[in-house]
Amino acid sequence: MTQKTIDSVTLEVIKNALTSVADELALIIMRTAFSNIVRDAFDFSTSVCDHEGKVVAQSLTNPNHLGAFPDAMGALIDKYHSNTKEGDVFIFNEPYGAGGVHLPDFYVVKPVFVNGQLEGYVVTLAHQCDVGGIAPGGMAVYATDIFQEGLRLPILKLYEGGRPNTAIFDIIEQNVRLPRWVLGDIGSQIAACSKAERTMGELIGRYGADEFRRYTNALHDYAEKVMRAEILEMPDGTYHYQDFIDGLGENPEPICLKTTLIIEGGHISIDWEGTSPQVKAAINGPMPATRSASYTAVRLAVSAPIPNCEGFMRAITVTAPEGSIVNPREPAACGARGILMFRMVDTLLGAFAQALPLKIPAATEGGSHNPHIAGRHQDNQPFHISGGLLGSWGGSYRRDGLDGVSNYAANLGNAPIELLEANEPVEITHYALVQNSGGPGRSRGGLALMRGYRLLADEAVLIIRTDRRKHRPYGLSEGLAGTPSWNILNRPNDQLLLPQCPMESTPMLRNDEFLHVHAGGGGFGNPLERNVDSVLEDVRDEYFTVAYAKDVYGVVIDDDTLDLGATKDLRNQLLSSPRDDSSYLRHFYDTIALPMPELDEGNAP
Repeated sequence: MTQKTIDSVTLEVIKNALTSVADELALIIMRTAFSNIVRDAFDFSTSVCDHEGKVVAQSLTNPNHLGAFPDAMGALIDKYHSNTKEGDVFIFNEPYGAGGVHLPDFYVVKPVFVNGQLEGYVVTLAHQCDVGGIAPGGMAVYATDIFQEGLRLPILKLYEGGRPNTAIFDIIEQNVRLPRWVLGDIGSQIAACSKAERTMGELIGRYGADEFRRYTNALHDYAEKVMRAEILEMPDGTYHYQDFIDGLGENPEPICLKTTLIIEGGHISIDWEGTSPQVKAAINGPMPATRSASYTAVRLAVSAPIPNCEGFMRAITVTAPEGSIVNPREPAACGARGILMFRMVDTLLGAFAQALPLKIPAATEGGSHNPHIAGRHQDNQPFHISGGLLGSWGGSYRRDGLDGVSNYAANLGNAPIELLEANEPVEITHYALVQNSGGPGRSRGGLALMRGYRLLADEAVLIIRTDRRKHRPYGLSEGLAGTPSWNILNRPNDQLLLPQCPMESTPMLRNDEFLHVHAGGGGFGNPLERNVDSVLEDVRDEYFTVAYAKDVYGVVIDDDTLDLGATKDLRNQLLSSPRDDSSYLRHFYDTIALPMPELDEGNAP
């Protein structure tokens, strides 16, 4: 019997329709979520799966969730496939054995039945504002095992045949600090799944189940074909790179992320052998997180618009040694694993930069940094000030790094000042780009972002997860590393400089100010080759001071006018002298009014 051909127009229509279902899930969550971390910071993802649980579409949400959905759906189907009924809704967050990436990320999944047959799934993942445990927010860096981090949910039926399991709701309510927000966000996920289930069912019914399955299989094949074609355009070879997380506590020891990238014959192999062992802290990344970060970096390195379905993953192999920080053994803590995932993306892009030197940008600010300030109002009601901070990209061959935007591995948003101040006992004292920041280059790195929080309650605790102070965002092609991040606690009569990842909570009292200076992106290309008009524009925009432009870029500006003769002479002088990579850092530290520490030389690619 002759096999029916796949009509390319119908395939495109179904592909876009599936993406619309995934986007419908996302929009409902965005409009109905309770917590600012979901509603305003957009820390959630949605996807649509076929009858086998394979991802066939994902919304434009968090790329770093991209590779976790296959693990989660594989675990769900292994446990429940023969016991899945219409009206069921599943919930889980378990990183060890259920495809979770850390406890705050709750999956809510609903199967899609058509004419009594299971034909697909709609899937949501949302970062809950609290999951219990030893620290508000469930992201205590200082947790030494997962049992300290909060509520662990294996794959459970939150609804069975349309009837809610009230015991699960009761357990969640009793074990989190902000039950109204958490249950509200779970309700948002359920509502999104219920609406998208109907839309998905209508889509399948329009084509018929058999035909729809044929086209989703073709979609996987198409994604694989496009991905392999993109890889074939890359030069075959083996490429190595390593980067570092600064470390933990008052006396941090660097944590190495090392990758080997093999490009060969339309296939990519990524191996994390040589990466540091797992640690007694919450920055370990279970294997679903490692696959997610690896797939994200590959997607950033290719050009073609490849469907967000599992087919493209057939062209990529990811391996990591068991017991390493990127594939830890249970019960390793992993609540703050986000900082690791951002560093994995930076590391892998550093390897890709050797194969694609004109395509890959210098390193970003290091990803989302997460301050959590939590306590209780005078009426004993809890408050929780949270939401990640993101800010700058590295420079690239064609353009400067962007300022004040989400990291491209996250697609998150910074919580708006107005909403924080309206809902929480906090005054935002600073929210601005930092002058004289970012890595110098022919294309400069994005400027650092600074935000300050003044506590208006009597007391609170501060939990932070940050990075990129000693090991700054790397520059490429003679570009310089970005500027470092800092955590500063200003008290009425004192100032404390906090570690990147404190291994305990920090107490705050009324009128204490926590000030976070994010890292600036790395530079691309020699700074002395930067267009002089671009430097003048940066000075006029108050990104650079006149002194910075002269010392770092060799551009002389007098009374808002370029002195081209003096600039040419100064650049020739600087080119013939040993390069002073500390010059731009002195200006940066003068700007933020901190003493300059000894220059770290560990950032060269």
